[in-house]
Amino acid sequence: MADMDNPMTEIEEDTCWGYLASQEVGRLATAKDGKPEIFPINYCVDGQSIVFRTAGGSKLQELAENANVAFEVDGWTVDGGWSILIKGVAEEITNAAELALADKMPLKPWVPTVKRHYVRVTPDQLSGRSFYFGPEPKN
Repeated sequence: MADMDNPMTEIEEDTCWGYLASQEVGRLATAKDGKPEIFPINYCVDGQSIVFRTAGGSKLQELAENANVAFEVDGWTVDGGWSILIKGVAEEITNAAELALADKMPLKPWVPTVKRHYVRVTPDQLSGRSFYFGPEPKN
């Protein structure tokens, strides 16, 4: 974790997965017609990827048009925090064996809607940083 002498530090890739696994909610960034969209999603870590459920609406349509996404998760305490960023590709899971496994993940819809589509985000890049909260330096 960062400290007062070094208020921001990089997080090792293996440790990034631990931080990702410690949370359930993140933000998925997509682009439609060159314009960014951000969706809050609940997710699970599955190996070296994340999986989420969605309905057949705008997220799924945007991913079919442009599978390149960013995904971010943050956490904090009174003293500091961390942020993990994935840049990668999102693909709907269609393989029957993978769908059976995804169906066993603890992914329940937040709102009373049917979400039959599972999507896997596989990173091209994974980065993280931790930071210490404190006052702005005088110099």
